[in-house]
Amino acid sequence: MGKIECGLCQRIEKYTRLDIKDYNHWGVTLFENQYYLGRNIIFLKRHAVDFFTDITEEERDEFFNITKMVRSSLKELYNPDLFNYATLGNEVNHLHWHIIPRYKDEREINGVIFKDENWGKNYAPYNKNFKIEDEILLRIRNDISNIIK
Repeated sequence: MGKIECGLCQRIEKYTRLDIKDYNHWGVTLFENQYYLGRNIIFLKRHAVDFFTDITEEERDEFFNITKMVRSSLKELYNPDLFNYATLGNEVNHLHWHIIPRYKDEREINGVIFKDENWGKNYAPYNKNFKIEDEILLRIRNDISNIIK
């Protein structure tokens, strides 16, 4: 059996400009498409697939603590009305969770309007072509980085 070909493992091995925080077992990074303001990913720093069978108690406990901190940071910064959590593994078969803040009303940052057109419905499908300037993307990352513990 050869080396595991995993896009997320390869990403972990190199620097990314959207990383928010690094922990013992998990990392937090900003999701590049900010259609949902503050959306981020918590990923396991080693290759595993199933949350219920592949992780240790220590990894599980750290994950829940990180999730609470991320949620609290997003609540303080952008005051989402709801959070969606997604872990599917269909496209990236590596253990990771999306934290997706949801907003009843639009939010504005530096003149960019963030409007949750799917409010009251599933978060997907959403506009996968949504783009913002790097300056604003990095500001969102920095704002979360400065608050999260």
